[in-house]
Amino acid sequence: MNRTLLLLLVFVLLSGVAYLIFPPGTQSPAKGGAARDRQFAVEEVDRIHKIFLADRRGNKTLLERQSDHWTVNGDHKARPAAVEGLLDAVRRIELKFIPPQAAIQNMIESLAADGIKVELYDRQDELIKSYYVGGATADERGTYMIMEDSDNPYVVHIPSWEGNVRFRYNLVGDDWRDRTIFGEDPRQIASVSVEYPKQRGESFRLQRTGGGFSVEPFYELTPAIERAMRPGAAEGYLVGYERVIATDFRNALEQKDSIYRQVPFSIIRLEKQDGSRKEVRVWPIYNEYYAQDPKTGKRSFRREMERYFVDLNGEDLFLIQKHLIDQLFWSYSSFFQPQPEEQPTRPLEG
Repeated sequence: MNRTLLLLLVFVLLSGVAYLIFPPGTQSPAKGGAARDRQFAVEEVDRIHKIFLADRRGNKTLLERQSDHWTVNGDHKARPAAVEGLLDAVRRIELKFIPPQAAIQNMIESLAADGIKVELYDRQDELIKSYYVGGATADERGTYMIMEDSDNPYVVHIPSWEGNVRFRYNLVGDDWRDRTIFGEDPRQIASVSVEYPKQRGESFRLQRTGGGFSVEPFYELTPAIERAMRPGAAEGYLVGYERVIATDFRNALEQKDSIYRQVPFSIIRLEKQDGSRKEVRVWPIYNEYYAQDPKTGKRSFRREMERYFVDLNGEDLFLIQKHLIDQLFWSYSSFFQPQPEEQPTRPLEG
């Protein structure tokens, strides 16, 4: 009798443990495939030197690690935040649950129709891991994934992060690219010219000269200012070139050609000590609307500017917030000691 009771207690205990590990609606590991089929994470992401992504719409992306950055498709620098987000997913992704048998066929069909293929390679170009990333569960807290050459899909997630893991992998084209307009070390800047085609008298050329700087008018017909330069003005201005990052690319914009035909508000030409150069053209974007005075009811026309289009080297068109680039739009006179009756100068606007 005691032996029978002992066996019964052991059975109840094991049943309880099984219930906790595999709640109703899930499969046991034996039915869910081999353990390696569920090991999607690569914890040592420093091993990864190449990532290939391809979706069913024909989009293909090749990310490659360089000494201090990643490249996209061999041509452009990758956006650091996008690559860091992807690597974070690759490192921390975990099994959320094993799906019930009844859901597996639909998951496989979904992965086949809309899956993103992911291939991870090491420095020697050896394949580390290959899998497919599918859609999300109904609550958006889990994502379908399946290892290549496996018949067993799973639902995965990133612990302590709410959202669809697919978003980390699902960028295409310019979404992967770096949006930096200027990211310069001020000590390496040899010269900068800022041209204002519609405000010629405020255009200038700043040149590094030995241990100091000179600032001259950009146009020959502009009278030179003979007053002394403000101490630290040139150095302070060049600090503005350390970090100027656009909001987004606008290369697919239908109006791109018409924008390029317009006279820009400003043209910035920068040359570094190593001889490399950048040319940036800037066009203001105006928001025009009628506003009604709440007291009088009178309507008045208003014109505000909060953003710019920016072209970099004639290759890419960006959108940038006004406050992120305004610090570059100094006037020629702002580098010099003001005359007694003059007010402090402010950045120019388009």
